Amino acid sequence: MNLMDIEHRVWSKMALEATAPGLEEKLGKLAPPHAVAGLIAPYFVERFQFKEDCLVIQWSGDNPNSLAGLTLNTPGDLAISLGTSDTVFGITTELKPSLEGHVFPNPVDPECYMVMLVYKNGSLTREDVRNNHAEQSWEVFNKHLENTPPLNGGKIGFYYKEHEIVPPMPVGFHRYVIENLDSNSLEELQEREVEEFDSPAEVRALIEGQFLSMRGHAERFGMPSPPRRIIATGGASSNESILAAIAAIFGCPVYTVQRPDSASLGAALRAAHGWICNREGDFVPISQLYEGKLDRTSLAAKLARPAGEKKLFARYSLLMKMRMQIEKNLVHRLGRTKD
Repeated sequence: MNLMDIEHRVWSKMALEATAPGLEEKLGKLAPPHAVAGLIAPYFVERFQFKEDCLVIQWSGDNPNSLAGLTLNTPGDLAISLGTSDTVFGITTELKPSLEGHVFPNPVDPECYMVMLVYKNGSLTREDVRNNHAEQSWEVFNKHLENTPPLNGGKIGFYYKEHEIVPPMPVGFHRYVIENLDSNSLEELQEREVEEFDSPAEVRALIEGQFLSMRGHAERFGMPSPPRRIIATGGASSNESILAAIAAIFGCPVYTVQRPDSASLGAALRAAHGWICNREGDFVPISQLYEGKLDRTSLAAKLARPAGEKKLFARYSLLMKMRMQIEKNLVHRLGRTKD
């Protein structure tokens, strides 16, 4: 699909010609994700008793299906999956391709795009800091996070236990103290690199650093600031202290879901969506499948944390810009060109 002209939803002539002769004829035409590919093959009818008129809808990958399964259907929606790797994806109307992430056609809305960022340093890096600075206890980790003030007194960190994808950085930990943090001007902020923080500051520097990075790179991709809402999934989404930090940094409400199977659920929803579009003879919003019914289904997302204070959000905005500036310098100085 990297051969597609994503803006016009057709094959890119330039990419096809650079890849192989006669490729467009072999690939066939692209189709929207809600379109019918055809009827199910007789093999499945005979062996598994599918109906002969069962429709096969155009398929997609696990991450686009997860977007459908989490009921993200509005520009400004954002999902953060907190697992071994952290994944951020959302819906935008703006097309801003970047080498640091992925842009897809939105699988449930032909007028929008899906953007996605993948971070290699997720839960394993959080566990490493927990083990070294919080007595190997999530309870102690959370107390450190709760007992340190937002913005961490200007202490920010870059924690790469593994080679990172966003940004492309080698293994290493980098800590800075931002001075003149009370200023409203980015030009007046000054960074000073340090060797270490005390344990509570280390925990907050890690958590704020991870989510300031997510916010900064998501905004580069065209995601609005603040997002309309965030849906948090994955193991760490059960940690209320981490969710509170997300709500403050992104300045929007954070919701959680209790189901682990958003990709397969999304595939089922997309199949139903394609069937309805085929029945109506035109595209209809996927939200018609569950509009007014979410609270009575497993699709419901529960409000976990309300949006943070606007003044604090503005302070985080300035700190995020400073962090992105330091990150740019780190990548220029240390960024890896290969694994």
